[in-house]
Amino acid sequence: MTTYPAQASLTSTRSFWLGVAAYLVPSFPIAYAWHLAWFAPSYHALGIYRPDPIILFGLVSMLIQGVVFSLAYPRFFPGRGGAVLRPGLVYGAGLAILSWSYTTLAVAAKNIMGSVPTYLMLETGFTVLQFMVVGPLIALAYRR
Repeated sequence: MTTYPAQASLTSTRSFWLGVAAYLVPSFPIAYAWHLAWFAPSYHALGIYRPDPIILFGLVSMLIQGVVFSLAYPRFFPGRGGAVLRPGLVYGAGLAILSWSYTTLAVAAKNIMGSVPTYLMLETGFTVLQFMVVGPLIALAYRR
């Protein structure tokens, strides 16, 4: 009997760190490519970002988000069993809405930029892509 809680704890610790990795590993390259390569000229034209972004701050921010999002998943989907795609996409959609509210709407409301509609379009596209990928990966990390 005493081995079950220890094994469950080990499994949940493993799932937690896999969930963090499921967020961080795809999010960082997607964000880097999106903001600093593919759409860099568009973001530059908006005039809201510094010319020399502090990449480490972005990475630390994503690590914090990954920890919180990984901790939250099993609380929102406690009876998920082996399902991955549907709960992952639902979770990703919820995270996307939350993230969009503070990374897109709030930024557009507070910062001077060349075009609010362009910014909203760019960041909405990024947010949808990011969470379509990471939602199912976090669900996979917690699959039983």
